Formats: sequence, C-alpha cells, structure tokens
Amino acid sequence: MRIGELARQTGTSVATIRYYEREQLLPAPRRSAANYRIYGQQHLERLQFIRQCRSLDMTLAEIRALLATRDNPASSCHSVNQVVDTHITHIETRIRELQHLAEQLHQLRAQCDHDSPAAECGILQSLTHSD
Repeated sequence: MRIGELARQTGTSVATIRYYEREQLLPAPRRSAANYRIYGQQHLERLQFIRQCRSLDMTLAEIRALLATRDNPASSCHSVNQVVDTHITHIETRIRELQHLAEQLHQLRAQCDHDSPAAECGILQSLTHSD
C-alpha cells in the first residue's frame, strides 16, 4: 500500500508517518519503480502500536524502548514494565500539578464573582500584582 492508504487506514497524517520514519520508529518502506513508498502489513501493525502508545501519552523515547523489546520477542518484558511504571509515575505527578493549578485558578476566579468594569476586575488586579 502507498503512504496515503496507510495514513487512511490508521488515521495518521502522511507528515506524521514520514516523521516516524525519520525518527526510525517505522522501518523504511521499499520503493516502487516510480519511487513511491510501498508499505506492508508490518508497517500497518507497527504504526497502530505507535498510535496506541501515543494515545497513552507516551514519549517517542518510551515508544522506542517498547518497540526494541517488541522487536526481540525472546527478551524479558522487565524493561516494558519499567517503562510503563515510570510513565505512570510521570502521569501521577502531572495529575497532582494539574490539580494544584486548578486550585490556583479557582482561587483566582473567586477574586471576581460579579460583573464589573475591567479596571475593577479582581482577577486582572490579582494577575497584575501577584508575585
């Protein structure tokens, strides 16, 4: 299949597919006589795997590590567990940071609970005078 078909089947843009090739997450496809990229089933499956990892907000480095283990079926899955455990810790930290941010925004929002001229807006004044 050509790149447009691979893009359509996976819901991935052509530019993203080319980016994954440059990043060596996808192996280089063979070329047709007219120099078109020709992708096979292994490209489709690998791209679906990458997209699933991205939907879990994994970084390219994390995906690269998972692919390395996936490409070596005889290896231990210990490294996979480590990647996922580290990612979970990272996500939990981000959740705490976002919860703190939400609290700050609620406090800021409480500075202006009525309609008033912008010159008297508590939110704008707090943002202007905050440290």
